[in-house]
Amino acid sequence: MLKAGVIGASGYTGAELLRILWLHPEIQVVLATANRYAGVPIGSLYPSLAGAYPGSFDAYDPAEAAEECDVLFLGLPHGESMKALPSLIDAGIKVVDLSADFRLDDPAEYERWYQVTHEAPELLAEAVYGIPEIDRERIAGTRITANPGCYPTSALLGLYPLARAGLIGGQVVIDAKSGVSGAGRKLTLETHFPQIADGVEPYAVSGHRHLPEIRAELNRLSPGRELEVLFTPHLVPMNRGILCTMYVTMTEAPAGGDLRALFEDAYGEEEFVHLLEEGKYPGTKAVQGSNNCHLALEQGQGGRTLVVMSAIDNLVKGASGQAVQNMNVMCGLPEAAGLAGPGLFP
Repeated sequence: MLKAGVIGASGYTGAELLRILWLHPEIQVVLATANRYAGVPIGSLYPSLAGAYPGSFDAYDPAEAAEECDVLFLGLPHGESMKALPSLIDAGIKVVDLSADFRLDDPAEYERWYQVTHEAPELLAEAVYGIPEIDRERIAGTRITANPGCYPTSALLGLYPLARAGLIGGQVVIDAKSGVSGAGRKLTLETHFPQIADGVEPYAVSGHRHLPEIRAELNRLSPGRELEVLFTPHLVPMNRGILCTMYVTMTEAPAGGDLRALFEDAYGEEEFVHLLEEGKYPGTKAVQGSNNCHLALEQGQGGRTLVVMSAIDNLVKGASGQAVQNMNVMCGLPEAAGLAGPGLFP
């Protein structure tokens, strides 16, 4: 039984981690920290967890974390994980970081998008960007997994088979829609119920922080190409879910069956990524509460233009579920441990 800790456990992704890890047969959660709520019963903040976690949140103590835990999940704000991680790695702990601090290889690019100077650039080369379906072997050999953002997970799972085959032309257009939980627990005017209910609107059109992740990974998966990525996120009045609709100009126009074969070859043996039957399209309700990603293809509007659709739960496959999946791979555990099962419907 491995001992795990969740650092920054009071946010939505932290609570989702606690929920998933309670179901994990090989993990015992021995530490859940939240400096703001230190001493507050976990069940007081999240009544859904009261029966599973009768204790209270702890204040974060690096020495305690290093002494008590085999693996840690960092749910800290951007800019804070890079301060905490070096001492944890020195102590021999494996870390899954849910912040953006180790997702970008270039510290200057990180500073550009997050307006923070990177304080642990020496660890960037060791950190592996963690989508197991794409980089399982590299994740298995690392001490640091950078858990991807929710939008990039949905987009990259949809685009990976095309990138691997060299079929993506010069430009990809990603139209993405997310539930409000993606904005976190902190109250803002933009996510206030009267502001968001009964409407849909784009945001960060000039450049969302997840854009450099998508662009960097897509170019890494497409050797010799420099692809242009246009990404527009939208906020939708629902709690959970991400739906990406991606428009890809292909370098050639394979037959539909050949395109499906690319996706079936990439994901046919995967536990959590499912290519839907022809004529069926993904919906966020079908993946809610699960670690699944549903994909669909449509070539009908133009020979070299392919529409790829993907749906995930932003808090599970887009965050905490994928973090546990990464931890399983890093620690040599069954990859689906604690995660297997269908979504919640209705």
